[in-house]
Amino acid sequence: MQAMIPLNELKPGDWVMAKYEEETKQGSIVQVDHEAKQACVAFEENDTEYWYEPQDLSPIPLDEAQLLKLQFTLQNGNTPNGKLYVKGPFSIIWYAPGHHPQLILHYRDESRQLGEAIMVHQLQNHYHGMTNYSLA
Repeated sequence: MQAMIPLNELKPGDWVMAKYEEETKQGSIVQVDHEAKQACVAFEENDTEYWYEPQDLSPIPLDEAQLLKLQFTLQNGNTPNGKLYVKGPFSIIWYAPGHHPQLILHYRDESRQLGEAIMVHQLQNHYHGMTNYSLA
């Protein structure tokens, strides 16, 4: 399991990996209780929710499979050294490792250049910050 996620990075709807006993599953954040230092995670497959300590939560690396699960589509086009993923008016140009920037997020008149790969919950937070809509 990867490093834990600071609770202040998590928002409702964010996707994370949650570990219980020896099993790790993907779920989405329902609520964060900063006082109790826990996050409630929902799991689609069995319609359940459980509270977790930060050390039992880990980020999901962003990759093409996760982008497709988030309903982005890969566009064929002229993007030298990179791939273009689109969801409505929001787009991501993903360059090969070693290229700087590695990711460019674009929505209407705002662009963000990111120097390294990010995690799914970080993309969800960027998306919300740029569009005011949740990406789930």
